[in-house]
Amino acid sequence: MGLQLYNQSVGLFTDLYQLSMSYGYWKAGLEHKEAVFQLFFRRAPFQGGFTITAGLEAAINFIENFHFDSSDLSYLASLENPEGTPAFPNDFLEYLSNMKFSCHLDAIPEGTIVFPYEPLLRIQGPLIQCQILESPLLNLINFPTLIATKAARVRVAAQSDQVLEFGLRRAQGFDGSLTASRAAYIGGCNATSNVLAGKLFGIPVKGTHSHSWVMVFDDELESFKTLAQTMPANSLFLVDTYDSVEGVKKAIQVGQWLKSQGKIFHGIRLDSGDLAYLSHTSRKMLDEAGFPQAVIVASNELDETQISELKYQKAPIGVWGVGTKLVTSHDCPALDGVYKLSALRDPEGPWKYKLKLSEQMIKISNPGILQVRRFRNTSSSPIADMIYDINMPVSPEPCLINLNDSTEQIVLKKELQSEELLVPIFRQGKCVYPLPNLEKIRERTLKELEKFPKNSKLLKHPCPYLVGMEKSLHAYKSQVVNHIRPQICPSSFFTKKGMKEE
Repeated sequence: MGLQLYNQSVGLFTDLYQLSMSYGYWKAGLEHKEAVFQLFFRRAPFQGGFTITAGLEAAINFIENFHFDSSDLSYLASLENPEGTPAFPNDFLEYLSNMKFSCHLDAIPEGTIVFPYEPLLRIQGPLIQCQILESPLLNLINFPTLIATKAARVRVAAQSDQVLEFGLRRAQGFDGSLTASRAAYIGGCNATSNVLAGKLFGIPVKGTHSHSWVMVFDDELESFKTLAQTMPANSLFLVDTYDSVEGVKKAIQVGQWLKSQGKIFHGIRLDSGDLAYLSHTSRKMLDEAGFPQAVIVASNELDETQISELKYQKAPIGVWGVGTKLVTSHDCPALDGVYKLSALRDPEGPWKYKLKLSEQMIKISNPGILQVRRFRNTSSSPIADMIYDINMPVSPEPCLINLNDSTEQIVLKKELQSEELLVPIFRQGKCVYPLPNLEKIRERTLKELEKFPKNSKLLKHPCPYLVGMEKSLHAYKSQVVNHIRPQICPSSFFTKKGMKEE
């Protein structure tokens, strides 16, 4: 997306330390090492029971155009170390100028329900290429995945009602607004107010009018009449500029005029106040006036929690305009996606599996070349995901170690349907993935949500979905951790045998 917006190279869209490490690898003669990195997240956002992956198309677009042009290299040549020497010598810059993406890349398609520790993306190739791509890939996957998930939660709360994304004016910058609009559509929104997003991505665009339209005229009734006369197809009136109930009365008057002209009165929008009370009152007024088909649109800082509460109060709202709290992910500012080295080898040599150790269990990464297998029951509903290493044999009836409870082991019957979630995207630097259109991606999300267990879609305190590590991989990881973890035994309390001295 950014490549369409800015007429310049984006080769430097990375953090400085990625380039510094790459220079270090090059200087140490490690540029031919082959690496595997996995991109995953550690916690589901919003304390929810699911996450919707997004951003893959932008990542593909970035990689296909990834290179360092002369302006990039000139800028890097101008950078200096603290002592005033060049940060990057000319020989390394020449290496970068000739570098072409040659990695394999596998990823989970956009619009798929995913869970913590499952690799959303796996890249295998020259160490330097994989390293430089860490920051842009995280940037291009993390934010849209977060927003798609937020939108899916709004979609669950709104049930079958229409949801409109109205967040352009409050979004986090130019790119942020466009990325959010696309991701919100993937997550289940029906349309956006962002016209450029509509043009670029083919998202349906919708909107009403603002309070300024009403305030331009001397009388609220006159503003509604003028709107109906000039744009009768857009006869949906914002009624809360002065007094919501009085505004509804005036909207009904104009609706009756539209009816006499053989035109449709589409409805009203409420943007403030007690939305439950006002929607019930407005619905009664509209019905009594002979406009049962007129829809009530609600906006005003909505999110999935408020929508769920209004649905519980049976508020007769048919369309939800959700803006700020959706596109800024108001209650969860970031997805904690990370990108970790999991395997390394000399060209064509044996793999050495790698993991990051930590005092916090949640921050210990998984070694290997990982894949995710999803198991489904006879009705095609997902029941469990298995993280496994592609180089470790998997039993026809695999045993899973629950990621949330390592004491629990689950054996899955071979009769279950299954699918591999990560699919080939690039092979030796060439894209082999036929990109689906945005409508297909959105349909995938809605189908996933429909099949996903209801108790795991709860907005609060969802039932955990079963994600497990295949038993042999879990045993290998435990062995590696036990081998490299420091044995901390303060000598003042323990002997070498681990017994307290008397």
